[in-house]
Amino acid sequence: MARGLSDMLIRNAEIWRNGTLDLRIAAGRIAEIGRLEPRDGETLIDAHGGALLPGLHDHHLHLSALAVARASTRCGPPDVLNEADLAAALAEPGSGWLRGIGYHESVAGMLDAEALDRLSPRRPVRIQHRSGRMWFLNSHALALLLDRAPAPPGLEQRHGRWTGRLFDEDRWLRDALGSKPPGFAAIGAIFAEMGVTGLTDLSPANEPAIAAHFAAEQRRGALRQRCVMGGTLALAAGAFNEQLRLGPGKLHLHESALPDFDETVAFLTATHRQERVAAIHCVTETELVFALAALEAAGTRTGDRIEHASVAPDPLVEEIARLELRVVSQPHFIAERGDLYLREVEAVARPFLYRLAGLRRAGIVLAAGSDAPFGSFDPWAAMRAAVSRRTDDGETIGADEALTPEEALTLYLADPIDLARERRIEPGSAADLCLLDRPWGEARLRLGAGDVRMTVIDGSIVHDRIDQPDGARAARIDPAA
Repeated sequence: MARGLSDMLIRNAEIWRNGTLDLRIAAGRIAEIGRLEPRDGETLIDAHGGALLPGLHDHHLHLSALAVARASTRCGPPDVLNEADLAAALAEPGSGWLRGIGYHESVAGMLDAEALDRLSPRRPVRIQHRSGRMWFLNSHALALLLDRAPAPPGLEQRHGRWTGRLFDEDRWLRDALGSKPPGFAAIGAIFAEMGVTGLTDLSPANEPAIAAHFAAEQRRGALRQRCVMGGTLALAAGAFNEQLRLGPGKLHLHESALPDFDETVAFLTATHRQERVAAIHCVTETELVFALAALEAAGTRTGDRIEHASVAPDPLVEEIARLELRVVSQPHFIAERGDLYLREVEAVARPFLYRLAGLRRAGIVLAAGSDAPFGSFDPWAAMRAAVSRRTDDGETIGADEALTPEEALTLYLADPIDLARERRIEPGSAADLCLLDRPWGEARLRLGAGDVRMTVIDGSIVHDRIDQPDGARAARIDPAA
């Protein structure tokens, strides 16, 4: 539970890039670092030599989808691996809507209404593909949705019949269902437990209304993290502040239906005119080639980003470096999806999957995000994957792309507005901090969220692990003592 605190002294902390010192917080900011004495009325925390880090920042996720996904049924790997598993998942009791997530065609092929009718004929079912750009609907779901709204262009039809496959129509689906944005209290608390103090939401359809929802959740204390929001050009008209800042213009490419090149250049140009950087989703080599050509034509702005860069051969890495672009990667996909990649990706392309060290060697600014809910939102698990480059089955992909634990950590310490700048713990900076229960020398060998003892945002404790030994938790200095 969050606790608002006016003044705080953290003693005996191994402060990131500072050494073992004390740190004072006043009015939500870091006031002093050094050998400090407690003051009357000041909250005192003994770090016992634990590492004190800048709060972690997830540089790419989809928070509304993540909040909803936590109440959804897992329909893909690693929980669901075959059709029998899928049938068992869809047998969940109930009569209302069943919302499935994480489906991959390796489970039971490309689903359609007929296949879902066999698996779950008695209730409306919608299942989202792992890519996030496709939904599969059974006949019951189709009938309900089409009774509420005319069919959109993205609803596939063959031989005069709806197949139940819905492409890139999340807005239509939300409107037809009458969905409202979810609350963020539960997911925000989980992020706080992992030491995450900031989030960048890059849902491509973000507009002023969703920005207003984020701001409302922050005002009521449900979302304590500072947020950066990217999305549409219209998003720039939203109300932003220090807690919720305007982020990139988001362009989501799909190799099977690339946008008109001139329109893409116009979007990038308009984004730059708003004094915003562009963030372009690229998960295939073709998408990356298209994105780089469009940025070359539009002219780049310092800070323009490639999201994912899932497949990046050396010539394209050189082009990214020449254009001085940033890359926001998802290191954990090697762990979570690597075994599938080994089965489906040609051997010649595997060394270029979710590169890390190779991008750094090329001088490219690199940061990391979860892409949640399409990947795990545990930054510590992603750090472990960045260091090991091992799949779930223990195979190694791109060993020479591995990072040191320190390099992996810094992927989450970048300033969300200027990825080239690492956030530091220094006087005058915001008191957004992550305190571990052990020194970094021990933590670097584990890289586990369980080592997070306390998280502070804007000078307030938003997570304080309850299993501390006697005397190790926060204590207030009584002026009468």
